[in-house]
Amino acid sequence: MSTEVADKPVKEKEKSEALLSKRRRRFVSDPLNDDNPITVQVLGICSALAVTTQLSPTLIMAVSVVFVIVFSNLIISLIRNLVPGRVRIIVQLAVIATLVTLVDQVLKAYFYDAWKVLSVFVGLIITNCIVMGRLEAFAMGNKPYDSVLDGLGSGFGYAWVILAVAFFRELLGSASIFGFKVFEAIGIENFPTNGLMVSPVGAFMILGIIIWVQRSLTGYVER
Repeated sequence: MSTEVADKPVKEKEKSEALLSKRRRRFVSDPLNDDNPITVQVLGICSALAVTTQLSPTLIMAVSVVFVIVFSNLIISLIRNLVPGRVRIIVQLAVIATLVTLVDQVLKAYFYDAWKVLSVFVGLIITNCIVMGRLEAFAMGNKPYDSVLDGLGSGFGYAWVILAVAFFRELLGSASIFGFKVFEAIGIENFPTNGLMVSPVGAFMILGIIIWVQRSLTGYVER
């Protein structure tokens, strides 16, 4: 009687994906340029026009949106298998509203002057199409880490555009950068500021130019 035991097939352990693999790096890099939420997807336009008169409140708004996108993506990704499909939008809105309320209260407690300027617009992050879009299109179907990277990419893609708009609006409309009088510092005391730049029309013009330049450089064509 043979005592030999047939060798069992040995399953090869699947290699785990690198934390910053090429696929994952694209989650962050694509929204900065090729798939930017503002210049390509044309989302979040309202806040980009409304809060970009000065760089300081724009920076706070950008940080707030990045925070909300990243953590709402993370939370929804963690609980995605527990959320019934019929109520997923309600759950997504509840998560976003909770995070937005947290941001609003932190600003009120520690940055009261900025809160007086931004409180209305911070509240409107709840309806920001970028945030809802990432939850529905990505976080509901992907793992938490990938969802965080996707949130960072979309948040930074939104942030650089509104900061660029704010830079030109404050420079040309108020002759300053972060409140610092640039032209006076270099000896130009009577720099003719442009009132159009502090109006929503000026913001729309600058945003349109940024979209035109960005799409020209990438070769993107609307289909």
